[in-house]
Amino acid sequence: MKLLLLPAFFCSMWFVASASLAEDAETPATVMTRPDSLLFSDDFSTDVLTEGPWRQTWSGSKVADGELVASQAPDADHGAVLERLVDFRDVVIRFSFQFDGSTRFNVPIDDKKYKESHAGHICRLSITPKSILLGDDREGVMRNDIFAMRRSGDPADKAKSDELLKGRNVTVPADLKKGTWYTITLEILGDEMLVSLDDEPIGYLQSPGIAHETKTDLGFTVVGSSVRFDNISAWSVKAASPDWEEKRSEILTAIR
Repeated sequence: MKLLLLPAFFCSMWFVASASLAEDAETPATVMTRPDSLLFSDDFSTDVLTEGPWRQTWSGSKVADGELVASQAPDADHGAVLERLVDFRDVVIRFSFQFDGSTRFNVPIDDKKYKESHAGHICRLSITPKSILLGDDREGVMRNDIFAMRRSGDPADKAKSDELLKGRNVTVPADLKKGTWYTITLEILGDEMLVSLDDEPIGYLQSPGIAHETKTDLGFTVVGSSVRFDNISAWSVKAASPDWEEKRSEILTAIR
């Protein structure tokens, strides 16, 4: 599926830079970053929920048929949280997913030791069949003062928080079909986030909270039942793509 038809010259510019990485079956093709070392990968050939490093809360999730079937517990008042504890700063996260009943999930990236945002949230993707949001949580909706304003019920607080949230998230349109597999690649480098769908760049956000230096976990929050996930991997990043500074303007023109 293609949401955007990028100019041929643009596709060639970033693809050539990442072609050598793409030849490695385990290393994701990237646009903004150069993956360094593998943090973890899961293909769900074993039950990583009961026998492995994933932990879950408010969850009725399971591993079945070599896939993670993520579902909110029937009696829970919060989406199913599935977390993988891993320390990093800059990262490439790649996974395949399929909507299978649920119509929303998040990919939160957190620092559980950080106390200035709700639950240590730092940044996220939020994916529905019609949209993909890139968000700076640390300086956005989860920052403690903004979080409190938006729950106070006071229209003045709501208006003030709306001003503070300008530039802290970007939403791009999508057309994601139930029962169809898609692949997301999320790149984080400093204060920048870039998301690609099926290896096509579709969204970019630059915001200060993304640059938070100590991130301690990542995972999924799934509302309702269910979303299927497979082939999840995360890579540390130590450097930008060599020509990222040159490519940035072309990418922003193409995806806007």
